[in-house]
Formats: sequence, C-alpha cells, structure tokens
Amino acid sequence: KSYRGGFNNHHGAAMLGETIKAVIERGGVAPEEIDDVIAGCGFPEGATGHNVARNAALWAGCPSTTCGATINRFCSSGLQAIVSAAQHVTTTDATAAIGCGVESISLVQPVVAKTTVPEASLMETWPALWMPMIETADILSARYGVSREAQDEYSLECQRRTAAAQESGRYDDEIIPVKTKMKVQDKETKEISEVDYVVTEDECNRPSTTLEGLASLKPVRDDPTATVTAGNASQLSDGASACLVMDAETAAKRGAPVLGYLQAFAVAGCDPDEMGIGPVHAVPKLLASAGLAVDDVDLWEINEAFACVP
Repeated sequence: KSYRGGFNNHHGAAMLGETIKAVIERGGVAPEEIDDVIAGCGFPEGATGHNVARNAALWAGCPSTTCGATINRFCSSGLQAIVSAAQHVTTTDATAAIGCGVESISLVQPVVAKTTVPEASLMETWPALWMPMIETADILSARYGVSREAQDEYSLECQRRTAAAQESGRYDDEIIPVKTKMKVQDKETKEISEVDYVVTEDECNRPSTTLEGLASLKPVRDDPTATVTAGNASQLSDGASACLVMDAETAAKRGAPVLGYLQAFAVAGCDPDEMGIGPVHAVPKLLASAGLAVDDVDLWEINEAFACVP
C-alpha cells in the first residue's frame, strides 16, 4: 500500500534486491551464474532510477559481472522483463537470467508529478499521452458501454477471490517477509516517525468489501459521466517481484523447480485515450501466433488497473 504501507520508505533497489536474492536461493543457482537482470519499472527514476535492475542485482549479492537493464512498458513492464530475460537465455549461452519488476509509488510519484515535461508537438497530436489513467478508464467504460454496476460487481469478485486465496495460503510460497523502516504520521500532531515493520502479505485488498459499500463511493473525477471509483480501480502500491529464467534443458539437468513455461508473446498498440483496451488487441495476436483459440486456454488473467478493462 503506497504512502501508508510497509514499503513507504523502502528504496526500490533494496525492495527489488530482496526478491532477487530470494529467487536465486530458491532456484539453486549461484549469484555468479546470473548473466543478466532485467527489471520492468513504470517510473524508472528517483528511488527506482539509476538503472535499478543493476543496483538491485548488486544489492542481492550478485558480482559485478552480472549485468542489468531497466525497461519501461508501463503496466506490462514486469511481464516484458520476463520475456526479455527468456529471449536473453535462448539467444546467448547464458545459464540463467532474472526477469523482475519494481515500483515505489510512495517515493517516486511525488517526484514524477513535479518533473514531468510534455513535448509540445505531441501535446497537439497525441495529448492523451499525458492523460491521467483514471480519465482513460472513464473514457473506455463510456465508449464500450461498461456500466458502473458491472465494474463494482467485478471488483467485489476480485476482492472475494483475493481474500479467499490469502485465507487458504495460496500466496504464501510466493511472498517473502521483508523488514523495513516504515514512516508513520501521528494523526494529532502530524509528526512523522520511523518504526520497525515486517511486510508479510499484500496490504491493499479489503476482505470486508461489500457491493453496497462499493456503490456508495463517488467517482474520482468530477464528471457526470464518470464511473471509476476508488473501489473499482486498483490501489496505489509499492512492491517488487522476481522470476528466475533458464532454458528447459538446463533446468531439467539441474533439477530446478519449474513453475511454468513461456510459450508465446505478443504486443499490440492502441490509442492512448483508451489504453486499457490493449489486451483486446494483443490477445488475438497471441492466440494466432500460438495456433490457439480462446477456449483452448483454461485460465485467463488480465492484469490491469481498472474493472472496466474488457
């Protein structure tokens, strides 16, 4: 949870470094065997700048021979990092690479808000490049007829599924406890202090969410057509993750625990004022390249920030 959560004072290189260190240990590889660390980051500046991938690799104990590159594809930066790590492994003689991602809204967004500089000609031709995501979501819901009720119902189901997964321990093997120094503000004096804290789980979901509670929330934007609220949009978050990537033959020889295989990948662009529609364009390209149909896939996961995303 950004600003008020456990990572609100945790540097991006350290946060990502924790996950890289853990994935190396769990994967049974030596740090020096990691040829490259590729990190996705939507805001690669400030506390997540200065090539945070390389810095995090060194923080995690990798030698100076381990390379690092930070890439930005905004919402899909982490996914792109895993794909890039896989491409690195399959096109070089590298034993292993790491695809990872990090974001520190708490430490970086206040900086970005003051330093963003639009380009004049693009502001004339593509002004939505600098449009707030909330506004693009409202445009998408109106343009494609996604009602407020449908968004709230979907959001409730997401909350229900997340709560059930936490309760049953489905996330336990994916999360490591991280010790931090969290900033806390006194409600009366407004004084800010640091306290020792351990992040052990996702802090952003609200298991007690009800449909009535969601329906009572006002839209974020002061617009009569707006439907996006704090309840049907994702909360601002700080966090990091890492994935160890090898080719299948190497993993088999080492007896490494295989969690999945990367079979195909596709990208697709769309107008920036409806950026959330991107999966609708990318998925058909992906299926076509893999020779599959929608019904051939047992489980779909669309990783977007708004319930109105189709």
